Amino acid sequence: MLKQFGQVDGAPVFEATLTNPAGAEAKIISWGASLRDLRVPHGGASQRVVLGLNTIEDYVAHSPHMGAVAGRFANRLGNARFAIDGVTYEVPANAGRASLHGGGKGFGKRPWKLGAHEPGRIELRLHSPAGDAGYPGALDVTCVYTLVGAATLRIELTATTDAPTIVNLATHSYFNLDGSADVRDHELQLFSAFMTPVDEDLVPTGEVRAVAGTPFDFRAPRALRHPSGQSYDNNFLVARWPDAQTRLAHVATLRSRANGLAMQLHSTEPAVQLYDAAKLAVPVAGLGGARYGAHAGVCLEPQNVPDAPNRRHFPNAILRPGETYAQTTEYRFG
Repeated sequence: MLKQFGQVDGAPVFEATLTNPAGAEAKIISWGASLRDLRVPHGGASQRVVLGLNTIEDYVAHSPHMGAVAGRFANRLGNARFAIDGVTYEVPANAGRASLHGGGKGFGKRPWKLGAHEPGRIELRLHSPAGDAGYPGALDVTCVYTLVGAATLRIELTATTDAPTIVNLATHSYFNLDGSADVRDHELQLFSAFMTPVDEDLVPTGEVRAVAGTPFDFRAPRALRHPSGQSYDNNFLVARWPDAQTRLAHVATLRSRANGLAMQLHSTEPAVQLYDAAKLAVPVAGLGGARYGAHAGVCLEPQNVPDAPNRRHFPNAILRPGETYAQTTEYRFG
């Protein structure tokens, strides 16, 4: 089902509702290619599992990338700059000295165009011209949401360019599997033995550090709550044991201790950002009238390593003409 969700600067914003026979339902809006709502069957009922807002005005004014696709380069670029083939490019600094999620007006904060759609699938497209926010190369991006099986949401992101540029896209939903006001009692397991420490701007220092014996060790399932009461906004390197057919590796499992619902995250990406939403403070009501304060949801964002273009030992983030950036992520509930 497709309907108009509102408009921004006179341009319409649409919402597509995806459904499947098992009773799963996803609502996608063309603003930021955002997942606005997701409900999955559980215990004979329907359970909402993400945070979302009620109007396009709320998204424009208050959304902290809620459910959006972040880019052109998701997460942080140190000193808001990078170099390709000896040429340095500067982009907007909107997080201290760093550039975050494209510099303040990135892909998650603009309208996408609708493509093909059917009951369980929707395609969205975005054209980012050369020079957009300082990035070289014109970029064409496609995002496809698909409900798979009984309770899996698949997100496929692809991009092509006409000149060398950098690309790092990330899905940015805030998950809450039981509707509680604080998700820190959710149980998390991360298939990661290493993380990347950060500086005061939350930009990786370049070090790769083992999680063993630290508060960042989620290799065995445990509560999301930080042992010393601090918060998490950290990037972890994924242990790669991908499925031979899908190329997806099991990145994480999140489970509600209250209702037993679990979510497995599988992705092609080499890293995942864990953000426990410590700074979340949305001044308007969310879905079902819920109020979203600190720790109301948790983000598990598959992506490349932050600041990868500025660190030679991090995975390549440069996309060149003739190549295709391709990311697939699945959120599997049960």
